[in-house]
Amino acid sequence: MTNSTITEEALAESLKKLMKVYPVNKIHIQMIVDDCKLARHTFYNHFHDVYDLLGWIYEHEVIEDLENYCNLAQWKEGIELVLQYTLDNRVICLNTFHSLGRDHLESFLYKVFNHVMTGIIADITQNLRVAAVLKAETAEFYANAVTGIFIAWLKQDLRKDPEMIADCIEKMTKGNIVRLMNEYAAS
Repeated sequence: MTNSTITEEALAESLKKLMKVYPVNKIHIQMIVDDCKLARHTFYNHFHDVYDLLGWIYEHEVIEDLENYCNLAQWKEGIELVLQYTLDNRVICLNTFHSLGRDHLESFLYKVFNHVMTGIIADITQNLRVAAVLKAETAEFYANAVTGIFIAWLKQDLRKDPEMIADCIEKMTKGNIVRLMNEYAAS
């Protein structure tokens, strides 16, 4: 592990610790660096602001593990991974959602789900000739739908079981993307 990674992880742990007590929009860089005993300029060597660090946390704690699930056979497990991460980090995720960081969380979720949908579509169409624009529009449509379901779950303070959410998403999408890609495949 590099010194840079160790520093980024220390800053991330401090932010997560502070988010258990304060709304993210009330956390200042000085609070983070004081907590992990680093100089303020060290923070700026790695991140632009608190929200950049927050994005790094979600990126490194969710996205890196998600890559293996961006295919037709395992996508539901990937969705469950994101749901479980959210449940395991409930305070931090709800803090982000209920604060000014909500836009960051929503755009992060869209990015995650668009990445998953793009992988699924690439898997489905590997032997089909489907226009790139249709693939992109389909990924965008389903990413927005899944993000909407996820946001509704956050609004309900994560009361529903993650498996129920994943089952709902599967029910709404199962076969539909395959059917759509087959229908518009060039002969």
